[in-house]
Amino acid sequence: MQVLSVGSPRLPGINEAIREYESRLSRYFGYESVIVDPRRSGSRDPERVRSEEGALLLRRIPENLETFALTRTGRAIDSRELADRLGEMATYGRPGAAFVIGGAFGLDPSVIERCDRSLSLSSMTLPHDLARLVLTEQLYRAGTLLRGEPYHKSS
Repeated sequence: MQVLSVGSPRLPGINEAIREYESRLSRYFGYESVIVDPRRSGSRDPERVRSEEGALLLRRIPENLETFALTRTGRAIDSRELADRLGEMATYGRPGAAFVIGGAFGLDPSVIERCDRSLSLSSMTLPHDLARLVLTEQLYRAGTLLRGEPYHKSS
């Protein structure tokens, strides 16, 4: 399993929280975090920045993994559905999943088109640092659900 994202977290405390969930997550799945350097925007055109970041992400997306583009307009699923999807991959011998998070201007359309699915963490726009934290927590939660461990509380 991979999480590909643009840039390292800059918000205080976010990086530590992400690292904590990544550490926990690695008990359930083979896991790799892939970071590509953000393009400097300054007064540059957001579409060009998104396109350059998209090209960097496309070079790093593995061919053999099921790919999920994280976008505000993607399909919303709950924690159980994510866990079930990851469990199905393991059951049927799929090599895993790659989740792709864009930079400050989002994902380039070429990245979304390359991905197998588009997934939404929220209909609200999330900073990419926060999206990465939410995603890693949800992947950890999926691992606990698949093993029947007590972390997940359902309503």
